[in-house]
Amino acid sequence: MPKDEQSDTSSTIKSSSSSDRKPATLRRKQLVDAISNDSFNDWYQEQQFTENILEGKPYFNGASPPPDSEKHSPSKLLQCHRKVRYYAENSPKEGDPPQGLFWVGSQFEEEIVVPYLLEAIATDETYVRNSMWIDTEIETNDGTVRLKGVTDPVIVDADGDPILVTEIKTTSSLDYLDGPKPHHKAQLHAYMYALDEEYDRSLQDGLLLYGGRDTLDISVFHIPFDERFWNKSVITWMQAQTQYRANNELPPREPAFDWECNTCPFRNRCGQTSAPFQDTGFTGLLTGFTDYREPNLREYFDAYPGAKLTPTLAHEYPVLAEQYGVYNWKCRGCGSTYAWDDVDVESDSPLCDRCAENNDLQTIVVLGPNEQNVDTP
Repeated sequence: MPKDEQSDTSSTIKSSSSSDRKPATLRRKQLVDAISNDSFNDWYQEQQFTENILEGKPYFNGASPPPDSEKHSPSKLLQCHRKVRYYAENSPKEGDPPQGLFWVGSQFEEEIVVPYLLEAIATDETYVRNSMWIDTEIETNDGTVRLKGVTDPVIVDADGDPILVTEIKTTSSLDYLDGPKPHHKAQLHAYMYALDEEYDRSLQDGLLLYGGRDTLDISVFHIPFDERFWNKSVITWMQAQTQYRANNELPPREPAFDWECNTCPFRNRCGQTSAPFQDTGFTGLLTGFTDYREPNLREYFDAYPGAKLTPTLAHEYPVLAEQYGVYNWKCRGCGSTYAWDDVDVESDSPLCDRCAENNDLQTIVVLGPNEQNVDTP
């Protein structure tokens, strides 16, 4: 081959090789960018959505209607009344959902505790049920309250009747656990009381089993049914929560435990942070606030069909803006409205053009959460 032809071929090969590497680098960058916390949460949410349909529980995929004032979930007992009300009214949740904690707790119960109870604890005369439904009414001096929910594993007899109720919880480390937590104790009491009523059995004992997420060691507490604790703490709490619901009242900002505000998905709405919000009602999105995940927003819109996005969130979630609409900006002075995308959301104090023409400097705002009109279900 002539020298000049050989040179041309070499040049062609080198150019082709360089061209091939460029798309590979681009593909690699796209893969790196695609793997993120947001995409993982979206994928996991879709997995849960599909699984609920597969298991015949599509009702878990949307917002639950607010419960009757007298109905209570054992898992919410003794906790912050305001937080429980926010949950019940499907207020928009802030931040990322604690899916990891739920998943770890579920796996610990299903993959470790239930096999342990089946293989090491159950006898020839006793068996293990994964869970048992409860639905019982309790007459009190202030009226009727109702408990409805599902237990953790229960040791039963050959007829399937309960003998010993358990409540399974996971915690970051057993090193920080100095005894049964009151709200878990209340939850176990609710199961003992309800199953005793429904099966006419003398259920006076339960077990609280904590698993450490760091070591998978367990700590077990025997919980005898305590009549005084049940009446003075649990029944009293249910009566108070019933009254808040019956009166459609926002309970006082009084967390029952120190940890509640740190993990609460309504802490900005409530006023427990430096954000400029306080004692916000059950509906409406916080203006200028972006710490809402898309699944939580969809759940809120499912509960309140007339709700819309704020302009700030519309820029974050354009697809949701197309589906659900966006609140307009409004001038407090003349009442003029502006489309959400006609105003710079980064501006601290956008001015009304119409008022400015009359030398009247009026700022335009987005309706606050308590002013946003929503259709109640």
